[in-house]
Amino acid sequence: LHLVALNLPFSGDMRADFQCFQQAQLAGLTSTYRAFLSSHLQDLATVVRKTDRYHLPIVNLKGEILFNNWESIFNGNGGQFNVHVPIYSFDGRNVMTDPSWPQKVIWHGSTANGIRLVSNYCEAWHTADVGAMGQASPLKTGKLLDQKVYSCSNQFIVLCIENSFVS
Repeated sequence: LHLVALNLPFSGDMRADFQCFQQAQLAGLTSTYRAFLSSHLQDLATVVRKTDRYHLPIVNLKGEILFNNWESIFNGNGGQFNVHVPIYSFDGRNVMTDPSWPQKVIWHGSTANGIRLVSNYCEAWHTADVGAMGQASPLKTGKLLDQKVYSCSNQFIVLCIENSFVS
């Protein structure tokens, strides 16, 4: 399953699932993509279909392995990944090095186990208000689910996960 970033950073007010769908289509990817975010309807840990959570590796756009499987992201270690494996945007840029993302931080709105944090997910990703808060992770920590709180006015990386495998 591919883990890919949106082509631009976003504040806490985003239509992330729609953006993931649209950018995947524009990039010629035929699978369904969902935002790597907890929402008011769903915890992040359950975004990928149950049948695909254990046996498929999580890879970047070029097929390089980031995680052995979906479940391994939520084992409590904060989604530790190899920082030497790049995370690419749908248009092929490395979010770790490209200046389009000046802050190397990803939004997630979740606990380290992928459960939604209703107090820290920018009002279900519908506000960029400076006083509202969102849970995010600085990528330099080597974790996708590090537990840091930021104002929803920040423009951070938004990741998308291929949520079902199509052979």
